[in-house]
Amino acid sequence: MRADLADWIALNMIRGIGPRTANQLIDRFGSPAQVFAASRLALGKEGLKPETIQELHNSEILDKANAEIERLEQLNASVITIEDEDYPPLLREIHDPPIALYVRGDLKRACAQPCLAVVGSRRCSTYGINSAQSLSRDLAANGLTIISGMARGIDAAAHRGALEAVREAKGEASGETSGLTIAVVGTGLEMTYPKEHKKLEDEIAASGAVISEFPLGTPPLPQNFPYRNRILSGLCFGVLIVEAAEHSGSLITARLAYEQGREVFAVPGNITSQTSFGPNFLIKDGAKLVQHWRDVVEELPRDLKEGILGVNRPGRDDGQSNVQPMFETVALSDDERRIFDLLTADAPSHVDQLLISSGMNSSDLMTALLGLEMKDRIKQLPGKSFIKRM
Repeated sequence: MRADLADWIALNMIRGIGPRTANQLIDRFGSPAQVFAASRLALGKEGLKPETIQELHNSEILDKANAEIERLEQLNASVITIEDEDYPPLLREIHDPPIALYVRGDLKRACAQPCLAVVGSRRCSTYGINSAQSLSRDLAANGLTIISGMARGIDAAAHRGALEAVREAKGEASGETSGLTIAVVGTGLEMTYPKEHKKLEDEIAASGAVISEFPLGTPPLPQNFPYRNRILSGLCFGVLIVEAAEHSGSLITARLAYEQGREVFAVPGNITSQTSFGPNFLIKDGAKLVQHWRDVVEELPRDLKEGILGVNRPGRDDGQSNVQPMFETVALSDDERRIFDLLTADAPSHVDQLLISSGMNSSDLMTALLGLEMKDRIKQLPGKSFIKRM
């Protein structure tokens, strides 16, 4: 832990000093410690307001920073500053990088391979959830780190898809670098938002990292989330939009990605769906249409692309999901095949509907559904509804 860490944390806490101003002050005075030591006159010439200068000269801010360090140690978390070797190189290149990142997990390891942000609507369709989860799973299994914001809907599906790659890679040589995922949150690091994602957050920290630029104790204020989106795109070589309404945070992320010189990808959607407006608009505007994981990998630099596509893993030759060949080797019974053919990947079917459509009795139907779930061919949704796994 660097000796001047408290100065960095303290500067990050000052109200009225955002990342852009903080970086300018460090460039001007040389270090956070020298910013705190600067005279009122010198700070005033940098455009700081009197109340901000007053806070900089209040010794209590350093006491708060030292208390913050103690709390971070209790959380088994750390802070990485923009001058540290472990700070993500791509993030350092953006116009207003955070001067300090609060981290749970191993950010350096997660950022050591190509990173892709997968984002979309909180109020998403079954099609969107399935697309985000399956694409993230396959991309993570093929050596990409999946980054998202741990929100409900598409974000959570992206993280869960990447984590699925961990389980599917167990026992394989690729397991050490499969399933890496990073959550960029808009709260203090100790505050899980939404609360029901606590288990998901812990799994992400164990297979990548959970990061925030906000001091501990920062609540989930609405303005925090669009603000943190620049970090989502800044960490990555590209951003994949799965579903997004016309005025959504995901479109803000896409715009930031364009401004930062990143690639923008989009999964096409139903033209009558409100959540398809964003990705369909982006595709018209030049974003790359994505149908399977290979569409994303094709846009990587040549050496990285060849490193991924050149390894002969199942599913790599045809661009389809790398779990599909496994499906083909698992035999289905006649009843399972009948039910499987009735299901789709984008619209759930209720058990009562399947009972009528299949003509089977209830006992045989439930046996077939259980068999398909155990063979990982279908997924059960709340309310006794089922969809095909992509």
